[in-house]
Formats: sequence, structure tokens, C-alpha cells
Amino acid sequence: MNKVKTSLLATGIGLALLNGCSDDSITAQKENEWFKQGQAELQNALKRKNNTDTAKNVILFIGDGNGVASVTATRIYQGQAEGYQGEEYQLSFEHFPHMALSKTYNTNAQTPDSAGTATAMLSGIKTKMGLIGVNDSIERGDCQGALQNQAATLLELAELSGRATGVVTTTRITHATPAATYAHSAERNYEDDSKLSGADQEAGCKDIARQLIEFPYGDGVDVAMGGGRRHFLPKNVSDPEGKFGKRRDQRHLIEEWQEKYPAGRYVWSQRGFDRVDPEKTDKLLGLFNSSHMEYELDRADDVGGEPSLAEMTGKAIDILDNDDDGFFLMVEAGRIDHAHHAGNAKRAIVDGVAMADAVQVAMNKTDAEDTLIIVTADHSHTIVLQGYAQRGNAILGLSSGVDSKGRPLKTPTLALDGKPFTTIVYANGPGAHSHGPRPHPVDKEAQSDNYQQQALIPLESETHAGEDVAIYSRGPWAHLLNGVVEQNYIFHVINHAAELGAEK
Repeated sequence: MNKVKTSLLATGIGLALLNGCSDDSITAQKENEWFKQGQAELQNALKRKNNTDTAKNVILFIGDGNGVASVTATRIYQGQAEGYQGEEYQLSFEHFPHMALSKTYNTNAQTPDSAGTATAMLSGIKTKMGLIGVNDSIERGDCQGALQNQAATLLELAELSGRATGVVTTTRITHATPAATYAHSAERNYEDDSKLSGADQEAGCKDIARQLIEFPYGDGVDVAMGGGRRHFLPKNVSDPEGKFGKRRDQRHLIEEWQEKYPAGRYVWSQRGFDRVDPEKTDKLLGLFNSSHMEYELDRADDVGGEPSLAEMTGKAIDILDNDDDGFFLMVEAGRIDHAHHAGNAKRAIVDGVAMADAVQVAMNKTDAEDTLIIVTADHSHTIVLQGYAQRGNAILGLSSGVDSKGRPLKTPTLALDGKPFTTIVYANGPGAHSHGPRPHPVDKEAQSDNYQQQALIPLESETHAGEDVAIYSRGPWAHLLNGVVEQNYIFHVINHAAELGAEK
């Protein structure tokens, strides 16, 4: 009976039986662009074969705060920028064959922070908010307790396996997510020694910047790029852009790194970055800003010039690929998160596009047969796409719907207060108005660079959200990322795929 049904469907007779349609209707359905698109997608899925080879290389992309709604808005924005209606567009990583959902909560928080979530992905254990590379048996800030409760990271295991290692971010290199690759700390804010007590330092506690420079495994982190120069410089020393350091111990960690790796390259500007020859470089430290790097939207205005996330990713891969044993690389698009906190969807979205560009570079420079690429987020934000905007409506603009016959309207939809609204809003944040009537948004203003989307609950900084985030993957053992999983499972898939040995 099943064979008969299959045969009927294959000849189109099945459609007629299901729909009671004429031959012309059947033909029209089968020729419909969406029907053909669905059939093509099905055929591609049927051709997929699981890759169970060892992953020589692993690249983990983390879009900080880049939840599903954020990705959707980024997809539509970029699609519209390229001349499409937008909704049908696909970002680079949305072509990956495997996908899962990640549960992001921390052990003490329903809505998490980046320290706990990054530790989950990079150390295989969930932990508390604010803790980096340590288990949750200690209280936040218990620096001495953290010394006895460290958890090994993927980067450490990769170094011990003989692989090259790298960390790339648009935040400070000492910020929570990048720090979780190489550091262990009871407090994410211990980026330099200025917040560590004398007793803690005497007990052996080290700040995060110092842990990067003194990384004890293998031959050290091979590539580290991001912002955060201030945490590597003494308080009385200024950087090339005129900003002073924050260290009280008077240690100049950049000079110490250069002494440790005399053949390595330290760069702080676009010009210096461009001069780095990957074939002649085995160690690279790039610190491109005193604090975080610029948003992609503002990058061209930086005093010394900053490379894009895609440029840093490409350079990192080219250097790490010199190691015949393979490599582990973590790439963070960290400022997506900061723009969302500011209630500024445009900067978050443009940084999301920059991450998709970086993923495309990684795809172009690696082979899916031996390189596992995972793209995910550490947590989401309260960004919401709402209203009944018509297809192709500018994603950052005022929401304009359709009439009773489904035809696009030429004027914005009005709320009950008689004012229009944007498709993108936030559940909370600085865009809320607790006093007086809701402001009347104007389309040109709503699509401008500095516009803060309207929000419901007034807060100085918009917050993270607690729903699941997506995991996209391709390469060896990528098929293990399937279904709804705990966030720390990502570590275990990478460990298994690359045979890092953490289970032994």
C-alpha cells in the first residue's frame, strides 16, 4: 500500500486525490516557486551524509546576544541591502546542514550572563553568573576558592593536543566570552589587577590579562586579537591612541609578551595588521582599542584603524593553518550584545552582518571534510519583531501592513494611541518612556544609525533574555548537534569530534 501511495504522489495523481483539483491546478501547484523550492531543499537533505571523521580543525563562532530574533532581523536587513524583499534571504551560516537549540540558563540564573554561558560552551559545565572557567561550588568573587575549582577549557585541551589555538573578538580580549577560552576567574570583572585585593594576589590569584600572557599550556595562545589594551598597561602609561592603562602592579604585559615571543608580532592598528604576513608569523597579539573595538558601523572612524571581524578571522585562520596538527579558534562577535543593551537595533544588526561575513571567510578558507564550524549565541536579548508588517517592509522602519484583501498599504499601521510603531521593539531598555505619552516615531529617524527602538519597561540598559538560542553546524560530527540540548553539550561535541581527550 505504501508503494502505491508513493507512486501516486510521484505521478501527481496523489495531489489530485488530496486536493480534489483539476489537472491545471495540479500543474500550477507543482510549478509554484515555493513548491519547487521545497522539493529542492528536500532533495538536498536526502543527499546528506554524516561525517564521522576526526575534526582536524574547530572554529566556534559566538554571536554575543545574537538570539533567534536578532538573527532574523539581521537576515532581513542584509537581504534588503542586497535588493531582495529580505525575508527569503539566508545568511552564510544558515546554509549549514545541521541545527539545534541551546538552553542557556546559568546554574543560578534563569536569564544568563556571558561568563556562565561561555564557560558552559568552552568547559563543558554549567556554572553561575559571573564565573569564568570554574565550577559553581564557589561564590562569585571568591578568588581563592576558584583556584581549587578550575575547569579545563577547549583551548587548553587543544594546546595540549598539539594544535594551534586562537581567540578573536570585537570586545576586550579580557571580556567574559574570550576570557573563558584561556582564563579561570571567580569574577569576570577581574580583567586586570586593579580589582584584586592584595591578599588574593598573595594567595596566587591572577587577573585575566595576566593569565593570557602567562598561559601555561603548550606553547601559549598563538593568535589573540581584540580590544582591551588598557588591561595590559600600567596606569601611568598611555597607548598609541592616548588612553592610559589600568594596571596598578606597573607591569607592561604587552612588552612581557614581546619578550616571551621575540619572533611574534604585536599590532595595534589597521596598518600594522595589514603588514602581518601569515606565512612568516606563528604568534600574533593584536589589541586594537583601549577598551572594546568599534561597532562595525563606526569602525571607519577609529583613530588607528581597526580590522573587521572577517579580516581578523581570515588572518587568524591563515596563521593557525600553518600547524599541520590542526587548530582551535574561537571567534566572538561581541558588540552585537552591547548594541542591544543600548536599545540600538541597527548597530546590533550591522555587527550581526559582520559576523556572517566572518563565517563566510571561515567557510571559504576551510574544508567541511576536516573542519567543524559551529555558529551559535551565548544568550539572546529582548528584541522582538512584532506587528503585521507587509512582506518586504524595511526591517528598521515603521510597520506598514496589508488591507482586508491582503494588499500592501502605503501608510504605516497605527496603534490605539493613533501613532505608528516600528517592527523592531524591545521588551525593556532605554527606549522606554515612563512619563508622558509615547513619542511619535518617524520613518527616517527610525532607520537612522542612533535610533533607540521603543521599549516597554524603562531600564538604563536593556537586558538579556532567557529563551533558547540556535546552533548551526557543519563538518565532522556536526550531526551530533541536533534537537534541544543543554549549552554545555557543545563542549562535549567538539571534544568528541576533535578527539581532545577530555573524557579520558
